[in-house]
Amino acid sequence: MRLNPLFVSSAFFMLLLVSCKKEEAAPTTPSVVEPAAPEAAAKPADTAESTTPATETAAPASTEFSVESVPISTVALPPFPFFKTPEGLVYAQDEKDSLIGFDRHFFLAGKKLVPVEGKLYNNLMNLTNPDTGRKYSELEFHRNYENAITALGGQKISTTQFTRKIVDDAGGLAVVEKSWRSVAPTSGYEHYSYLIRTPDKEYWIHIATGAFPPHGYVTVLEKEAMKQSLGFLDASAMKKALDTDGHVALYINFDIDKATLRPDSQPVMDEINKLLTANPDLKLSIEGHTDSTGSADHNRQLSTSRARSVLGALVGLGVDPARLSSKGFGPDKPIADNANESGRAKNRRVELVKI
Repeated sequence: MRLNPLFVSSAFFMLLLVSCKKEEAAPTTPSVVEPAAPEAAAKPADTAESTTPATETAAPASTEFSVESVPISTVALPPFPFFKTPEGLVYAQDEKDSLIGFDRHFFLAGKKLVPVEGKLYNNLMNLTNPDTGRKYSELEFHRNYENAITALGGQKISTTQFTRKIVDDAGGLAVVEKSWRSVAPTSGYEHYSYLIRTPDKEYWIHIATGAFPPHGYVTVLEKEAMKQSLGFLDASAMKKALDTDGHVALYINFDIDKATLRPDSQPVMDEINKLLTANPDLKLSIEGHTDSTGSADHNRQLSTSRARSVLGALVGLGVDPARLSSKGFGPDKPIADNANESGRAKNRRVELVKI
């Protein structure tokens, strides 16, 4: 379930999209959020200093964020999602309702918004405890989480706050809000992103404050590909759908935002090959489709590349390339509502169309 309590309307968001940033003052003695107890004793991270050789002419700093710029953590991480609440604060949502097996969330990385997919935890808390009156400033709240994340070997990766351009470059407010589980993505609120890397995992963390009265928002995402739970059609079912409707939708797994077929897509390729082998006169157009998240032009290119990957895989299995063609439509031909994840999942498909 998406967290939109105290969420200001999109029209108000757009009025707030101006460049501004709060000036931080050092707190006196902030409380420290302690990470949940780790399963194994933490190992101290290496602290060797690195130096950059001086050059006569400094190259301009890149505005692109690179995941590889974040060092691998050597700390034994606590169980996901890592953190307790700051002392005296209480989560507003039950833990069982806060964990989602797979979803997408946008993170500020460098000076851009990037969508990341995987297992997601999301919750929020009032910065004033209504029972005790204990009140956290936004600075104290953010400092607590930054210290706790740093202790786990993480690093802040956002270098700016929201502007209209950042949101527009990610596809616009309507696109961002569909994969957003925090306070409004505007310059009126404080948003910081962090990344913890292990040798085989990436943990993306978004900490934000805002709304009325002030709330703190915590999003932790373990990046991973979706585990396909929908069974695939066999060759006979594909043939029946082609004869009846002239097309059949298939859900084939690719690497995130890439055209690389995942190994678990091979059974689908084998069934398409069986279909074509059993029907030597059949010719197919392989057509890629995406949901509406992100840039439409990028999605059209991605869907075209994915359709070509399927064609190439079939040719690799021995199918005559003269019997196949491919094209991509991106988000232009949805078959379900892009306003929710269930609909977006249905729209991310490859269709076989009888020629």
